[in-house]
Amino acid sequence: MNLTRAEARERAELITAESYDVSLDLTRGGEVFGSTTTVKFTASPGSSSFIDAVTRTVHSVTLNGRALDPATVSDGVRIQLPGLEEHNELTVVADMPYMNTGEGLHRFVDPVDNEVYLYTQFEVPDSRRMFAVFEQPDLKATFAFTVTAPSHWDVISNSPTPEPVPAPVTEDGGARSVWAFAPTPRLSSYVTALIAGPYQSVRSEVTSSDGRVIPLGVFARKSLMQYLDAENIFELTRQGFGFFEAQFGCPYPFAKYDQLFVPEFNAGAMENAGAVTILEGYVFRSKVTGAQIERRAITVLHELAHMWFGDLVTMRWWNDLWLNESFAEYMSHLAAVEATSFTSAWTTFASVEKSWAYRQDQLPTTHPIFAEINDLQDVEVNFDGITYAKGASVLRQLVAWVGPEQFMAGVREYFAKHSWRNTELRDLLVELEKASGRDLDGWGRQWLETAGVNTLTPELDVDSDGTLKSITIVQSAVPEWPTLRPHRLAVGFYNLNDAGKLERVHREELDVDGERTDVPGVAGLAQPDLILVNDDDLAYAKVRLDPKSLATATAHLKDFNASLPRTLVWNSAWDAARDGQAPARKYVELILANVAAETDSSVILVQLRQLATTLNFYVAEEHREATTVAAVDRLWELASEVPGGSDAQLQFVKSFALLARSASQLDRVAGLLDGSAALAGLAVDQDLRWELVASLVAGGRMGQDGIDAELARDNTSSGQNAAALAKAALPTADAKAAAWESIVVRGELSNALQGSAVAGFMRVRDRSLLEPYAEKYFAAVPGVVATRTHALAQQIVVGLYPALLTTQATIDQTDTFLASLPAESAALRRMMLENRDGVARALRARAADVLPDGSAG
Repeated sequence: MNLTRAEARERAELITAESYDVSLDLTRGGEVFGSTTTVKFTASPGSSSFIDAVTRTVHSVTLNGRALDPATVSDGVRIQLPGLEEHNELTVVADMPYMNTGEGLHRFVDPVDNEVYLYTQFEVPDSRRMFAVFEQPDLKATFAFTVTAPSHWDVISNSPTPEPVPAPVTEDGGARSVWAFAPTPRLSSYVTALIAGPYQSVRSEVTSSDGRVIPLGVFARKSLMQYLDAENIFELTRQGFGFFEAQFGCPYPFAKYDQLFVPEFNAGAMENAGAVTILEGYVFRSKVTGAQIERRAITVLHELAHMWFGDLVTMRWWNDLWLNESFAEYMSHLAAVEATSFTSAWTTFASVEKSWAYRQDQLPTTHPIFAEINDLQDVEVNFDGITYAKGASVLRQLVAWVGPEQFMAGVREYFAKHSWRNTELRDLLVELEKASGRDLDGWGRQWLETAGVNTLTPELDVDSDGTLKSITIVQSAVPEWPTLRPHRLAVGFYNLNDAGKLERVHREELDVDGERTDVPGVAGLAQPDLILVNDDDLAYAKVRLDPKSLATATAHLKDFNASLPRTLVWNSAWDAARDGQAPARKYVELILANVAAETDSSVILVQLRQLATTLNFYVAEEHREATTVAAVDRLWELASEVPGGSDAQLQFVKSFALLARSASQLDRVAGLLDGSAALAGLAVDQDLRWELVASLVAGGRMGQDGIDAELARDNTSSGQNAAALAKAALPTADAKAAAWESIVVRGELSNALQGSAVAGFMRVRDRSLLEPYAEKYFAAVPGVVATRTHALAQQIVVGLYPALLTTQATIDQTDTFLASLPAESAALRRMMLENRDGVARALRARAADVLPDGSAG
């Protein structure tokens, strides 16, 4: 199933793809579909190569009129192509399997009405699961799809949907029709798409900068249409169109733009050209937090940005995946701030994206942003916090380095030169250098070709009267990645005003380079209450506070006038707790004392997630239970104190239910579910009911009968996933054994149901329930990786790792397993090293959880 970069390079030297004509028959039942591919391509005469096709059965292979024996040339993954001519026509007739893993052509049956819904997910190497294809991004071609499907379906692809033509009925009498799509422009195969089923849609349009009227569509399953907020999606889309076309100097490149909410999707969304697929969890059927609404907006803008950067201009090989994703991530946040109502998106970026990047960059498996991608297995594990979040953070630093106008001028020239082609990083840097006059070779080497995160610490020289003599920024790096990098950043001075609020009173912007950099313009100024290095969050670096600033921040975190500097201080406190430089219990106190005053929904979300992580892993073991019970009691108080019906109240209740463990806490959860303990303003809707059910199940207060009763009330896709989680969370040895059998041994669950069951299995109050599965886990993992697709295997390898058994014994077991891995298991080795690091970090944090009174962990 693998493809090496060397193989791809060799094939690209031999072959130029011209066109694909793909005919699909989706009326053959629930196991397989018919796929007939005719591809035209040129090649070096006399050469041999191969085409990719993951098949159930290959019926025929015809190359230039010559029949090849499928048994000889096909192994179910590749089809060998011997004796190529200069101009070639290949036809492959095959049956291919539907998938339930979120890869290839995924098939889903809606439990509400038993209707079938299909969608494709091809990135990285899965267009070969639907048709025979040269599966690499630099062999672009045109694609014409012809689809036979039930007549009551809608069929959507990259080109506008044509009028269907009736076809002969199926053997069971079902009506069929044929949709013959016009050829696409030249695309990489991974951004082609097919979505089919009785999807319903809402239509609109937008006028492009070149005067074309672009049809817009928003699609969802029939059973979700009542919840679809299509007008919000259209508004964001129009705002994105206007912003991106102006910034890129290039009109939208495709004939239409559809956005389709699809079931059991593994990612947030996928940038199929003109036919974006989106996780249907973004169709909100219950009240959601502002953080989720903002995340949906960022996702919509991210995928729209890809229509230019990714689809119109595409990376030559997967080592530039980071640039593809980082650019879309940076541009989506920029568009949100400058063109939509989500004007605090940079605060969210600092809180969510950069914290992800910092966490990933401190793992033993961290890698340069520009990673060496030797094969497809390397790509699949590189959809990580470096590729997305650090890359976007560094792009933001690059914009500050070259200047915003110069950056966009370079981007506009890049699109003008390279439309419909494949490029490499250097092609973009050349245009940025021309536009800015900056030499980016050194910048690129230091930022893109090395790993690790720097730490910036202010060193103050202060007179006895409190006047500053100097501030020096001291830059450090970890021994494993000792690079000291150039940073463009700001230093902010904050004082408490008469109203008790922290407001900025001075700002200096400067270039930091090397180990020590003096901050200009500060000598003679009074030392402020707080000095914030990397104010405005332009740079990518961990930041430490001087002692006076740390005391001010601890006492007045909630008193910042602006959300972004407050978030930067939150991040600094989290870094200190994770790094074992501050007691975990002090961090818990900091959150509970300040989170209710937080105004940014995404920041509340992140702080509550980090609270859960700290309680589960970083608090000293002998204090963990008491600290958790006290924290959960405080969450209930906060939910009662904040305004009824507020975003904060909903988040506090969700966190309370997740962590509830004492008898009185579970009583309150049960009261919320049955209405006897209502909180003013809180609507206990169906999704919240499931969170309460899971809490009661994990706490031993509800059994399978209660789960079944709730599922009868909500027998939907969401309900089935929630029930799978709850069932796996039942706190009995038999329930854990049944869940393990279902997930690991039988392996018959879809990607969504398996993910829910994995989460439920690990939802324990009594961690001894997991002890029998540590050895079983290490014994099962090699077989899981060998027999499951990457998406399903990763769920198990990461999700079922016994991290909650936070002991040296777990590290020792992991080390023994790692020592036994063969060299070719690079992807599994990486996942296991990251698992191990989480436990090792937790043990260090627990050892550091010592309070000033001497109470130790």
